Amino acid sequence: MKQNIVGLIYTGERVDELQELTRYRNTAALPMVGRYRLIDFTLANMIHSGIKNIGIIMQKNYHSLMDHLGSGREWNLHGKRSGLTILPPFMSRENVGVYDGLLDALHNNMNFMRRSVERNIVVTDSNVLYQVDFRDMMNHHLDNKADITLLYTKDRNVRRNARGRYLQVEKDQVTKLEIDPTIPHFENTYVGAFIIRRELLIDLVDRAVASGQHHSSREMIAQMVSERIYRIGAFECPGRVWMIDSVESYYQCNMDFLNDKLRAQAFRDDKPVWTKLRDEMPARYMGDSLVTNTLVADGCLIEGTVENSILFRGVVVKPGAVIRNSIIMQDAVISRNAEVENCILDKQTTLREDVRLIAPRSYPLVVPKNLTI
Repeated sequence: MKQNIVGLIYTGERVDELQELTRYRNTAALPMVGRYRLIDFTLANMIHSGIKNIGIIMQKNYHSLMDHLGSGREWNLHGKRSGLTILPPFMSRENVGVYDGLLDALHNNMNFMRRSVERNIVVTDSNVLYQVDFRDMMNHHLDNKADITLLYTKDRNVRRNARGRYLQVEKDQVTKLEIDPTIPHFENTYVGAFIIRRELLIDLVDRAVASGQHHSSREMIAQMVSERIYRIGAFECPGRVWMIDSVESYYQCNMDFLNDKLRAQAFRDDKPVWTKLRDEMPARYMGDSLVTNTLVADGCLIEGTVENSILFRGVVVKPGAVIRNSIIMQDAVISRNAEVENCILDKQTTLREDVRLIAPRSYPLVVPKNLTI
């Protein structure tokens, strides 16, 4: 059954705390769990909720994301009447392709919203990983007779001091909103997704931008909460939620997927997560290789020791090399007797023989792309 919902994913969150990881790529294009990108999980949520018309708003550094998404074939989003619409940054004399916030982005992509025929729209950020069925949220939204429904979680892992948006929820309604409080007072964290009637969103965005607003939660939603003209519903996101907003949270999220239970929550047999295909040989384990509690993607060649780590496609681990508690991205080479612990190695990095890279667990070291050490 086709849902009467259009999806819109905003990939413009600027997260400076991700440092080198987002220098040449968008947060949505962050490599995850050996072979995926962060946006794959958001797309899977939408597709499994019966949403067939999805727009993706791009911002800076979007080339690797465009390359990853292609025509949408891997997600079966390349039909005549349904599909993936890439919305590149709107360039003009005033606008240099960088949106000040979600409101700006929605306003510049108003044509997509006007062209869509679905009655409702779900708008999400792309730097949060969670599993939700938007049909359940939609039913809750309608039963609650809400004008807009916000998705929130009680998961304490996503709380941040002096950062984030927190909701006071009473009887499934948002009564107060805190933005970037020094210490959050409310236990409900807004995870950057909402459902609303498409026509109402167009109207709200038009009026908000006309009065000089740029940010949806900081200005538009905050105003809606304080004026109390609209009924603002709240829907609790089931299960674990990961907010990818720093090198530490990116590292921890990937490491969490070494845990069977957490991995089973994100990767369900009945709700697969799709990604771009890359045909590789299966991983090969040679000689005295020893691999424990590690996710190994196809195309890897392992001749050394790997513990509690994630190896992306095509990683080569030479004899005598040791990798512990690390994330090694695509096509990296770890030479003989090199040692890596608590590190994130970006794509195509090479560690020469006998090099040792050891960082504290709480501050993983990031080695930028294409670097030889």
